[in-house]
Amino acid sequence: MLILGIETATERVSVAIGGHEGVIGLFEITKGRRHAETLVPAIEFTCQQAGIDLDEISVVAVDVGPGLFTGMRVGLAAGKAVAQALRIPMIGITSLDLLAFPSRHTDRVVVPVIDARKGEVFYSMYRQVPGGIQQIADPQVGPVDELVADLMARNQDVLCVGDGARRYSEEILDGYRCEIGGDAFPSASPLVELAHSRALREEWVQAREIEPVYLRAPDALINWKTRAAR
Repeated sequence: MLILGIETATERVSVAIGGHEGVIGLFEITKGRRHAETLVPAIEFTCQQAGIDLDEISVVAVDVGPGLFTGMRVGLAAGKAVAQALRIPMIGITSLDLLAFPSRHTDRVVVPVIDARKGEVFYSMYRQVPGGIQQIADPQVGPVDELVADLMARNQDVLCVGDGARRYSEEILDGYRCEIGGDAFPSASPLVELAHSRALREEWVQAREIEPVYLRAPDALINWKTRAAR
């Protein structure tokens, strides 16, 4: 069973192909917001490098967010198009899961923090469990000081990961003593790994059932509501 992983919820475009033997092809580039221009060539390149034809793919896995609105839409649209064309199922995994998973071996609470712009961050919390990592706090969006308040309330050893943790490192460290490290952006490599275990349990859906996780209304909707209020 081969899985195509598509990750575009942040500034990075990441594509991977893998299965029971692990990831056999990976393409990643972080170059502004050129997701639409980059993604299709990235999929083609990854297939070529892995020696795989697209019609050999059995499942399409996508990052469903939260993250950048436009980037998420590009990845979801491309993933659905491939799945529908090949008549194969899909698996959606959040960007917070993807950021936390590579740090699953730490004894600390892992807090993925994604820059949500406008002075806000998307974040959640995870802890190590046998065989992986478990979410212990629902995904949130809010100012950095709300994140710091949550960390202080829990008062545990913490590892913050993600571009939001790096961008607001001074504010976080000024309010709570913790470590900031790990990956800056989600990757399609853990996406394929996580999706493969779910695919073995047939925990997939059809393309039409995949829904994005926004946590916050799109900017255009926020602006429209603001105008209406005025």
